[in-house]
Amino acid sequence: MSDGVKKISLVIPCYGSEKTVRGVIGEIQSIFLGKVGYDYEVVAVNDCSPDNVIEVLEDCAAADPKVKVVDLAMNRGKHIALLCGFSYVTGDIVVTVDDDGQCPLDRLWDLIAPVEGEYDQAMASYGRRPVSGMKRFGSNVNNMMSRWLLDKPSDLKFSNFIARKRFVTDAMANYNMPFAYLEGISLTTTRKIKMVEMQERDRAAGKSGYTFSKSLKLWLNGYTAFSSKPLRIGGYLGMVLALAGFLGAVIDLIRLAAGSSFDFSFWFITALMTFLTGVILMCMGLLGEYVGRIFVAQNNANQYVVRKTCNIEK
Repeated sequence: MSDGVKKISLVIPCYGSEKTVRGVIGEIQSIFLGKVGYDYEVVAVNDCSPDNVIEVLEDCAAADPKVKVVDLAMNRGKHIALLCGFSYVTGDIVVTVDDDGQCPLDRLWDLIAPVEGEYDQAMASYGRRPVSGMKRFGSNVNNMMSRWLLDKPSDLKFSNFIARKRFVTDAMANYNMPFAYLEGISLTTTRKIKMVEMQERDRAAGKSGYTFSKSLKLWLNGYTAFSSKPLRIGGYLGMVLALAGFLGAVIDLIRLAAGSSFDFSFWFITALMTFLTGVILMCMGLLGEYVGRIFVAQNNANQYVVRKTCNIEK
């Protein structure tokens, strides 16, 4: 913004949060109240929530023109909801905030400080959090996957409270494929990222909207959207098995030529065939996943559809 005033855009993806999102918006308003040198806007994206979130957001927008609302026609998931929000921001720095009150907004200025300096992105680092074993397992698998596929530094761990320079979110918003994975999109935009230690809050109400099926879908998006390494693994595995089979055949021929008698166990052969069939089907399924995504992308499938907006001119 002009006159030395820096504008902060806070993007909130909303789903199942009719009891909490008003409090999150209210805390944002209080943080900026009387803050000299800064202006703000809230871009709340309703991801086709089944509760009354849209009514709550429209009420907040009617009371404060700085609260902007985007209502999606279909549920597309948190990552696409954030990309949608990025396309509507007008601030110099963009901050993503969850709708359940877990983000420590009282540390907002600590999060923004690195982005006002040399870093392009700053993320809240919560350390080890008390979560369920299944959620921790899924998080660890996701981290290992992103380190392998995306060469993500081991000290980076993406969280729900992130500040980015505007050019970063503009570049991310240009990603128009229907399969979104924010870690991959972010890491292919910039690597100048700072971790800021802070404590995550308890959820104000309700429970996480991430089911096992949603987590699996997100994992597949990351696994197939930004690298061909999985296909290479299938090729390498096929070569290893082919070499093993060739060596086995050579050994058998040598033993036969030497007059040795041998007898393969029926169960051993059955287990081997089952294993090889499983490997083949796994590689075919992986290849089909890539081909299917190419097909959907070539059909220009909508990433999201906006039903209506509030306090947004464009």
